[in-house]
Amino acid sequence: MAIVSPDILRENRVPPGQHLVSGWPTLHYGGVPRVDLDSWRFRIFGLVDHERTLSFSQFLGLPQVKVLSDIHCVTSWSKLDNVWEGISTSSIKDLVRISPAAKFAIIHASAGFTTNLPLDDFFQDDVLFALKHDGKALAPEHGYPVRLVVPRLYFWKSAKWAEGVEFTVEDRPGFWESNGYNNHGDPWKEERYS
Repeated sequence: MAIVSPDILRENRVPPGQHLVSGWPTLHYGGVPRVDLDSWRFRIFGLVDHERTLSFSQFLGLPQVKVLSDIHCVTSWSKLDNVWEGISTSSIKDLVRISPAAKFAIIHASAGFTTNLPLDDFFQDDVLFALKHDGKALAPEHGYPVRLVVPRLYFWKSAKWAEGVEFTVEDRPGFWESNGYNNHGDPWKEERYS
């Protein structure tokens, strides 16, 4: 049974300034990285009791969930009824003891990209590190092998090619947030740009 993102239950599921698409547009800065699963690692670090580094097979061995959600891109498209499969962020929390001083999760991705989330957003029930979309492994241009999915925020917060999470006391704007995007990114409030 899938976890249903709360926005699915809204009477009007399309936020202000958005339009529906049937496909899944591909947008990113730079090229699509080539990933070698034998050397891929997922690191959990920062304000934790013991840092953890997981191989891809160890990451796959974590409990998996399905999430039904809509997604909304800052460039104004929305795609409804997406089914994601992957690792819930709560499973990450189960692997380490996070310091009470930690207030933010900084998601690290390929090529040095980062994005920042308050822990309240990062640990929502519908947030996961996705491995599949609509029953198929993610395509490289959509973040293969792992992308974060944060359904309630604009899609740039759903970092492609995720490789780790750092827990911090301070908020550190990531790549897009440092280049003019809003630090939070709520589509219902149209938090597009800073």
